[in-house]
Amino acid sequence: MIGRLAFRSLTAHPVRSAVLAAGFGVGVGVMAILLGVAEIVLRQAQSPALIGGGDVLIQTGPQVPARLVLAGTLQSTALQPRIRAASPYVASDLYLVTPAGMTRVAARGGIPSLERALGDPETAATAAWTDTREDSVWTQQTPGSVLSVIDRFHPIPEAPEWSHSWAEWLYFNGRSTDARFYLTFLVGPRMTPTTRIAGVRLQLERDGVMQTFTASAVLPDAAVAEAPNLTIGSNTVRLDGLRYRIHLDLKDSRDRPIGGDLTLEASPGRLVPPLEMKGSRGWMTGYVVPVMSGALAGSLEVDGTTIAMNGTGYHDHNWGFWQGVTWQWGQVQQGELSVLYGRVFPPADAADRDRFPGFVGVLGPDGPLAYATNVRITETDDAQKRPARIAIEARGPSLDVRLQFDVSSFVITPMTQGALSSGMDFLQMRGHYTVEGRAGARTVMFSAPGTAETFRGR
Repeated sequence: MIGRLAFRSLTAHPVRSAVLAAGFGVGVGVMAILLGVAEIVLRQAQSPALIGGGDVLIQTGPQVPARLVLAGTLQSTALQPRIRAASPYVASDLYLVTPAGMTRVAARGGIPSLERALGDPETAATAAWTDTREDSVWTQQTPGSVLSVIDRFHPIPEAPEWSHSWAEWLYFNGRSTDARFYLTFLVGPRMTPTTRIAGVRLQLERDGVMQTFTASAVLPDAAVAEAPNLTIGSNTVRLDGLRYRIHLDLKDSRDRPIGGDLTLEASPGRLVPPLEMKGSRGWMTGYVVPVMSGALAGSLEVDGTTIAMNGTGYHDHNWGFWQGVTWQWGQVQQGELSVLYGRVFPPADAADRDRFPGFVGVLGPDGPLAYATNVRITETDDAQKRPARIAIEARGPSLDVRLQFDVSSFVITPMTQGALSSGMDFLQMRGHYTVEGRAGARTVMFSAPGTAETFRGR
């Protein structure tokens, strides 16, 4: 019935029907041509040769500094021999103001010498375009200089409601055949307008026994600004190229000393770039991993015994407002693979905890293999309400991985009033990970010792 009505409607007015059909045909044809042209124009607009030479175009967001890519990732063992030249650039809108009005101008800025090395025809034809003093900072970038940038300390933001809980620290952990340690160089909130409270804490585990050693000092702002080259009392951290040098001179609660020197080697590709999370009224927290996994060397002298610390180490860096903040975190290395997971829980009056996703990342010998933010972390407690097992599941376009962490030991630190999360117990755990899944095109399956952190209410 419907077909018969449609046929009669078309044949009743044949001229109108023919014109309508022709119009639809032309419209569909024009749309197909426009879509085809638009795709070609888009491809040409993204062509590295048209943008300024080169073979590959890498686009980064504000969370990943271009310096980190130029002197970090691109200097990895796998990529560095294949790169002839690389140059940063930024595009923006400028406005030309004249008596006749204002005109928007699309502008692009880069480093002239690096652009010429890429074969950019625009800079090659203009001899007057030479590198400025600011440009030379980019041309002299090294992996070590990038580390010093991402590992620097931050000015305390203007957020009066949270300022009393600001803290920033360099964290290291490592293991050798004879021992394992957790080390923190922490700078807290202001004591005066120009000074900050600071402390060093070392937890050393050997033969199943954990010892804690500490030191404290008051630092002027000028000393804090030198970080990651940091001095707290007689304890120091120095970044020498890609090597962290650590000197320790601490005492425990019974005034027993520990001292020694450690080194930790970084590499350009094995790092996690800076991440920042922000909430209401200026609340924020940040995290970066300058050394996901590196060679650890040195020794510690304690109780008349020299402990060799030749093994594997890790280093991260945290900053932010910590009142009411808790987190889940863990990391494990096996051979050339490193796996990191974490999730931060902000104060309820700063941000919605359910909108802060977790994170799992897998790094290979030359940098990240895959990551995901669709993460579920499940903690199973024992009879004493302490974690016995932690299960982590992560799924994303490039990652499908499952981790199980079986807790073998933990250190409990009560968080006191005014500390990071008052009224909570901070747990640093040691145990064994079982990891299986897929990272990019690579199958991941191994078991290895690792660490984790979490909180429990008292």
